[in-house]
Amino acid sequence: MDALSDVLKSVRFEGALYVNAEFTAPWCMRGKYGMASVRQRLAGAEHVVYFHLITEGSCQVKLADGDDVFGLSAGDLVLFPQDDRHLMGSDLHVAPLDAENFNGGNDPAPELVRLQHGGGGAVTRFVCGFLAVNRTMCRPLLDALPRVLRIPIGDGMASGLLRELLRLGVVESSLTARPGAQSTLAKLAELMFVEALRRYAACLPPGGKGWLAAVHDAQVGHALALLHNEPGRAWTVDELARKVALSRSALAERFATLVGEPPMQYLTHWRLALAARTLRSGREALSRVAERSGYESEAAFNRAFKRQFGLPPAAWRRAAV
Repeated sequence: MDALSDVLKSVRFEGALYVNAEFTAPWCMRGKYGMASVRQRLAGAEHVVYFHLITEGSCQVKLADGDDVFGLSAGDLVLFPQDDRHLMGSDLHVAPLDAENFNGGNDPAPELVRLQHGGGGAVTRFVCGFLAVNRTMCRPLLDALPRVLRIPIGDGMASGLLRELLRLGVVESSLTARPGAQSTLAKLAELMFVEALRRYAACLPPGGKGWLAAVHDAQVGHALALLHNEPGRAWTVDELARKVALSRSALAERFATLVGEPPMQYLTHWRLALAARTLRSGREALSRVAERSGYESEAAFNRAFKRQFGLPPAAWRRAAV
C-alpha cells in the first residue's frame, strides 16, 4: 500500500455536513467552522476542513488575513485544510456577512439544506460543507497542503460523480435521523476528499517539496510506504536505504529535503499517531501500546507521547471518554 492510501485509511473521517447555497450579486460572506449549526452537528470534531464547490456562476475568494485573490467559476472546488477564516463573494469589498448569520431560504425541495443571500443580481450557486477528520492521523497530509486549495473539477465522468456525491451529501445532511446517515456522510466526505487530493497531487510541479511530493518520489515514496506498512519493525536508515536502492546518506538527505524531517523522526511521529488512535479507540494496556510503538519501557513511551501531544497516554485516553 502506498503512503497516501495508508494515511487516508487511518484518517477516520468522523462526519460531514453539506449545504446548498445560492447568492446573488453583490454579496460577500466571511466563512469558518464557527457556524453554530455546524458546531452542533460536528460536536467533538478534532479538526475540520471547510470546502466549496461552485456549481453555477463565478466569485472570488481570499483568506481573511491574506492578499492573494483566487477567481472561482463553475466546476471549481476550493478547500481550506486548516479551516482558515476566509472571504468569498462577487465583490470582496462589500461588507461581509458572517456565515453563521445566514438563514436558510424556502426551497421547493424540502429535503435540501439551503442558504440564500445577496442583492438580486447575477447568481452564484455552490455546495459548501465541512469534513471532520482526525488531526492526529492526518498531520502529514494537512501540513503538506496550502491554506487555500483550488482544484478545477471540470467535466467528465469522474467530475459528474463528484458533483453527484456532493448533491447526495446535501440531502443526507438534512436527514440525519435516517438510519446510517452519519456513516453515509463520512464515506461521501472521504470519497470527495480523496478525489480532490489525487487531482491536486497530479498537478504538482516536478521538483517540489512536501509530503505529497515525497509520496510521488520513486525512492522516498517507496521508503514511506515501507515505514507505513510495517511501523512496528525495528527500522534503521541503512536497511531502509538498501530496500529503496539508495545509499544511506542519499536517502537521509533526500527524505529530509522532501518530507521535512529525517526518516527515523518521521517514523517516531507516525508510531505515536498510531498509538494515539489506539488509545482513543480501545482499552489495550499501555505497556502493550508502548511496545508496539517501538519503546522498550512504558516510561520512555510516556515521555515521548507527552512531548508530541501535550498529555501523557493515560490522560489522552481519559479525554476521549
